[in-house]
Amino acid sequence: MKRRDFIKTTAAGLSMAALGGVDALAAKKAKPAVGIQLYSVRDDMKNDPLGTLKKVAEMGYKNVEHANYVNGKFYGWPAKEFRKILDDLGLKMPSGHTVFGKPHWDEDKKEFTDVWKKLVEDAAICGQKYVVSPWLDIAYRKDFDQLKRFMEVFNKNGELCKASGMKFGYHNHDFEFSLKLSSIKVYDIMLQNTDPNLVAQQLDIGNMYGGGGRALDLLKQYPGRFELMHVKDEIKSEKEHGGYESTILGTGVIGVKEVIDIGKKSGGTTQFIIEQESYQGKAPIDCIKEDLAIMKKWGY
Repeated sequence: MKRRDFIKTTAAGLSMAALGGVDALAAKKAKPAVGIQLYSVRDDMKNDPLGTLKKVAEMGYKNVEHANYVNGKFYGWPAKEFRKILDDLGLKMPSGHTVFGKPHWDEDKKEFTDVWKKLVEDAAICGQKYVVSPWLDIAYRKDFDQLKRFMEVFNKNGELCKASGMKFGYHNHDFEFSLKLSSIKVYDIMLQNTDPNLVAQQLDIGNMYGGGGRALDLLKQYPGRFELMHVKDEIKSEKEHGGYESTILGTGVIGVKEVIDIGKKSGGTTQFIIEQESYQGKAPIDCIKEDLAIMKKWGY
């Protein structure tokens, strides 16, 4: 190689390396997305949805996750109208919760019902990346083979959502860890029989605690499987989820910061969604403001 060609090649290589370094640095500095599950302020959303969304935006949230799609509407608004409200407030809705169950899958025809197809269409209109089911009906968790068959429907759901540029997802509670079928935990059956390219997992790090689930163990057992996470802390209670209820982040038993740090590092988590369902006498809207401040303090 001639000297001038060597210099040109070396310079080009150094330039590409520099660009790669800049890109890597930018990626390292980029913060994962932090949002709020609107179920945290469910009464406020029921009484004054627009006013509540304005408060959520004003306190610094950029992302929201819905928990109310009823009769083809989000909190009473058709998809296009709700999308405009979000856009006007500078909010995005990467994910949303709608229980997927018997009204949505025709077992005889082996196809999705029009109700579910419309939900998927509306979710896409609102800019969702994930269509998340936050519950598994007891009808589908009676025996191992039955649940395994239903996980194939989950995979088909992933294909349906993929056609609209989204991904189907599942959000756990506590029974997935306390209930075993053929000596295998329900959650293990679900993760081992769903295609991670089609079905995302939203790890609720608080709900599982009373059922014996531990987020750190799950993140180690299934690295890269948890694209979404419900960020939640828990204290002892007689009311919810096997003797525990949610509370302000960092004040309970979960060890939240360690969990979310590992989720970001090796869990595959890009969507961190705060959820608090119990408030210990505080106003819910004040709790989610405090939770966001704690997440920011932790660097999120």
